[in-house]
Amino acid sequence: MKTLFLVRHAKSSWDDPSLAGHERPLAERGWRDLAKMARRLARHEVLPDLILSSPALRARTTAEAMARALGYRRGDIRLEEQLYACPADDLLAVIHGLDDGCKRVMLVGHNPELAELARRLAEEIARLPTCAVAELRFDTDTWLDVGHWKLAKVRLDYPKKGRE
Repeated sequence: MKTLFLVRHAKSSWDDPSLAGHERPLAERGWRDLAKMARRLARHEVLPDLILSSPALRARTTAEAMARALGYRRGDIRLEEQLYACPADDLLAVIHGLDDGCKRVMLVGHNPELAELARRLAEEIARLPTCAVAELRFDTDTWLDVGHWKLAKVRLDYPKKGRE
């Protein structure tokens, strides 16, 4: 069984238009939503073997907060430039290249690419709001099967779930 967690970074701030895309920090709402989602994942005892993140500040900050809540060493987060502003096919290529020794992988990235990948892997996922976590379980032993293999389980959570 392989479990993939697709995490869209928390809400970013647009307060300083001089910041480049990589440098945008989280907004106040992003911090609140991130704390809420990190607690939810910890309650569900999500224990990733690997966390991959885009190097953009808002994604990196999201990955670090998730790692802290889940007891994952912050220094073990793997930053992948390929996860920033790339097509969904490139995200899938990163997944296909994962070590099969990892059973649970968390990928922290951006929209629209992450939402496109989620829809491709699970038709029941129509969108990924900020700070959403899509949990996708595949009944396979190899990451190469992801995208070609039927899903065993899909779960989507996001900060406003239940209030909409």
